[in-house]
Amino acid sequence: MPARQILELAAVSKVYGDGTTTVAALREVDLMVHAGEFVAVMGPSGSGKSSLLALAGGLDSATEGEVYVRGTPLGRISLAEKARLRRRAVGYVFQDYNLIPTLTAAENVSLPLELDGAKPAKAQRQAKDALRQVGIEDLAGRFLDELSGGQQQRVAIARAIVGEKALILADEPTGALDSVTGEEIMAVLRRRADAGAGVVLVTHEARHAGWADRVVFLRDGRVVDQARAETDPHTLLTDAGGPAR
Repeated sequence: MPARQILELAAVSKVYGDGTTTVAALREVDLMVHAGEFVAVMGPSGSGKSSLLALAGGLDSATEGEVYVRGTPLGRISLAEKARLRRRAVGYVFQDYNLIPTLTAAENVSLPLELDGAKPAKAQRQAKDALRQVGIEDLAGRFLDELSGGQQQRVAIARAIVGEKALILADEPTGALDSVTGEEIMAVLRRRADAGAGVVLVTHEARHAGWADRVVFLRDGRVVDQARAETDPHTLLTDAGGPAR
């Protein structure tokens, strides 16, 4: 049986600004991610990686083309329907974490579940399990000002993986982590893909791309190359015209 499609970008373009200030962040990008597939997206600064992730998560809208999450066209549903789909199906790790300082670590993680109707006790149990997976279960009751930057990043990752997310989008999720913890987080994402989620990782590190099944390389808003992860990502970067930054 063919793998179930979780994410599709179909001829997607994204343009910011108007007139002389126009910037094309993405240009006719086609990308498909299936259940159980871990895809790494690499490319230089300004190549469109974060824009791609924002469109995939329904946080921004395509100028042209369409984004489908589990077959739902994001450009054709209401903002409320889009928010509901994100809560239920999409986990997102933001570069700036996007956590709520007045909530504890566990409350930040459980909030999307409770907003979707989960009972608080169940949501808290799932939140603590997600915090355990990223190695900070003992910090569940702490507020953000009691956590280091790396610990806050792990809270953000726990929030993205909590529950039964079909799609996990991670934008440089190890930037504040040491190399050992970073590899542990890659293992967490790998396990979620192996359990059936589609995972899309934006990264500039070839060693992290090595955890993926497929590496997609962006340059100037276009997909210029992609390969199975058996191909050395360093070679992919060289062939595509230079190293990612």
